Amino acid sequence: MAEKALKTSVFTWEGTDRKGGKVKGELSGQSPSLIRAQLRKQGITPGKVRKKSIPLFGGGKKITPMDIALFTRQMATMMKAGVPLLQSFDIIGEGFENQNMRKLVDEIKQEVAAGNSYAASLRKKPRYFDDLYCNLVDSGEQSGSLETLLDRIATYKEKTEALKAKIKKAMTYPIAVILVAIIVSAILLIKVVPQFESVFHGFGAELPAFTMMVVGLSRWLQEWWYVTFAAMFAIAFLFKHVHQHSERLRDSLDRALLKMPIVGGILYKSALARYARTLSTTFAAGVPLVDALGSVAGAAGNVVFRNAVMKIRDEVSSGVQLNFSMRGTGVFPAMAVQMAAIGEESGALDEMLDKLASFYEAEVDNMVDNLTTLMEPLIMAVLGVLVGGLIIAMYLPIFQLGGVIG
Repeated sequence: MAEKALKTSVFTWEGTDRKGGKVKGELSGQSPSLIRAQLRKQGITPGKVRKKSIPLFGGGKKITPMDIALFTRQMATMMKAGVPLLQSFDIIGEGFENQNMRKLVDEIKQEVAAGNSYAASLRKKPRYFDDLYCNLVDSGEQSGSLETLLDRIATYKEKTEALKAKIKKAMTYPIAVILVAIIVSAILLIKVVPQFESVFHGFGAELPAFTMMVVGLSRWLQEWWYVTFAAMFAIAFLFKHVHQHSERLRDSLDRALLKMPIVGGILYKSALARYARTLSTTFAAGVPLVDALGSVAGAAGNVVFRNAVMKIRDEVSSGVQLNFSMRGTGVFPAMAVQMAAIGEESGALDEMLDKLASFYEAEVDNMVDNLTTLMEPLIMAVLGVLVGGLIIAMYLPIFQLGGVIG
């Protein structure tokens, strides 16, 4: 019954302000009567108050990591401005157009209002707030510097998501173009090539081998196109399922991706940036280095770095310096090891790691831009081979016929 009493919904309302002007909007609350009371406190005379209808298909947009990053930044801003925690939730929640995000903020507010700490309230939403996030908030609450920690978490989330967006940008463009090329080629084989084939029958001459191969591929695709596409979807679905449930496959894929030309370099440097950014954020928050390394291992995003960080943590816990442990793994470049050594000697490890993260983030940005520039002529070549090859195969008999007639 207590859970039901705390359940909130989004209500649309209409009313009049102190000057008699008509106003309307949306508010989250437990009942229409509480919404009316809230509006009266704001000097609004409520009229219609209705529960907002849920869309027929789905319950609103999915909550993305960028939504969480924005929420964190706004919370940091509110706390720095001296706005009380519960009031901050109300202000921020109303600013989100995503209904699911509004609901999430309101549920966190209800937990805090019930007497739970902010960190404990976030821990009840592990889908959106991982252990690293919750531990940092907990450290901020205990040390009395929550606004500072929220600012650091917001910066960390923004930098991390920006880095992920760059990696996706590098991968999405060539994949999208190649998919379009495959679709165009399939349409040509299914719809256009049969038209040429009917013309070729009237020639009464033997067709070139290349043309025969394309005509044979067209016939096969016309007959079995649905099987081909079904097999492609089945393979993609099976791979996704196995990838989610097989740690061995994920680890093998992580290792293979790091060895790929060009793309491997981008992924390697992005992992270095993530390592440095996460360790800098946690260490600056006052988390002991051994515990911070445990958080870094979970946020590594690649099995090679995860194993390396776990090895570093074990060595650091036994008294070995961080830079010596990093060098011993054979994973980190000399620059990262030297920066860590300087940071340890000067007592400014978090600052040096932050500079290291910024350096590798800039490196990734440049490499992504270079990759995009490099991929454009390569993609044009692929399109030329696929589409141009089909066209040449169709016109080759016509050219040969013209030579015979001439």
